Amino acid sequence: MGLRTKIGLAIAGTAAVVSVVIGLLVHHRTVEAQYDSARSQAGERLRTAVQDHAAGIDGDRTLIDPPDLPRPLAHAARAGKWGVFLDRSGKVPQLWAASGYRDEIVAVKWPYRWETETVRDLDRVLWAAGGVGTALACAAGLLVATRLGRRLTAKADAAQRIADGDLTARLPLHGKDEITRLAAAVNTMADALAARLRAEREVTANIAHELRTPVAGMVTAAGLLPPGRPAELVREAAGRLRELVDDVIEVARLDAAGEEVRTEVCGLGDVVRRAVGGAVGGAEGVSVRVVRDVEVETDPRRVERIVANFVTNALRHGRVPVVVAVEGGVVSVRDQGGGFPEALLAGGPQRFRTGARETGLGLGLTIARGQAEVLGASVRFANEGGGAVATLDLSAAVLRSGGGGLV
Repeated sequence: MGLRTKIGLAIAGTAAVVSVVIGLLVHHRTVEAQYDSARSQAGERLRTAVQDHAAGIDGDRTLIDPPDLPRPLAHAARAGKWGVFLDRSGKVPQLWAASGYRDEIVAVKWPYRWETETVRDLDRVLWAAGGVGTALACAAGLLVATRLGRRLTAKADAAQRIADGDLTARLPLHGKDEITRLAAAVNTMADALAARLRAEREVTANIAHELRTPVAGMVTAAGLLPPGRPAELVREAAGRLRELVDDVIEVARLDAAGEEVRTEVCGLGDVVRRAVGGAVGGAEGVSVRVVRDVEVETDPRRVERIVANFVTNALRHGRVPVVVAVEGGVVSVRDQGGGFPEALLAGGPQRFRTGARETGLGLGLTIARGQAEVLGASVRFANEGGGAVATLDLSAAVLRSGGGGLV
């Protein structure tokens, strides 16, 4: 049940309860006022009837020892008291007044129909007014709840955009109520978060750029070392450091959101084969299955980068065999390792995050996802059959289908 529904029901329920309470109070006070007035009139009529009976003159409405006198009133009259009694046992209510005079009971009565009908009409008016008031309150409550719900929905959408990485999104500010104060606080938090992230990304990018020249010198110097195992270790470490610096620079470029896509029509199977060939460098245990080839209009360089990162991650953190499959506009990379960590499946790849499977800095899959966003494609990560499956979906870029094959 949504917030607007809860607010509308709460207002409608409150209006209904207030209407019922007010109706009961009005009904009760009206009945009491009518009875008090009728009781006063009954006392005056009884007094006149007793005086006339004592003078030997009985009017048409004067009753002497009536057989249908209500029993409680008869007991009171015989005890020397006078009283009034409303008898509702018949179809028409009767108001009795009686008093004892010597050995006789003098009584008067008249129909209580007008008072009863007046109360009945009043009840109908009260029910109608309560229903109309409840309906109006319900409509007003739904209107208020709808406006409040729209404001909260708009602010929730903006907050979700901020959570998804759009640091330019801000919550709209209208009015001076608590919701506006909350929106202003969220905007302030988003400004501070955006400033901190920009500063961190600038520092990371600057450090990477500053390291690029000395790392290139290290790689060149390592190539001049005499052959031997120590030289191989130095060259491997220098190469790995150069790859890391290049990855950091690429992440910084993707964060800057200034990447340009250069599209061309190409066969997806050929692009995947080139990417795998460049990534594995002749390593065994990696195969490409083109179940259904397609032509796509995309940036092949970025597609190759994504597939190469998937394959490299599978070889580095999983186990062979690694199968790269192309089926339509979907490319999947499956390994036989222990699967992706739960944190990656829940929140996606994040830089500098390590887990049970990912012992590096998490840049490869982060770059793959960033490149996919630039292409307008999507990437998915899942664990199936004890292994990890990374998927690139380029269905939106498919032009037409081709054949299949196995490499």
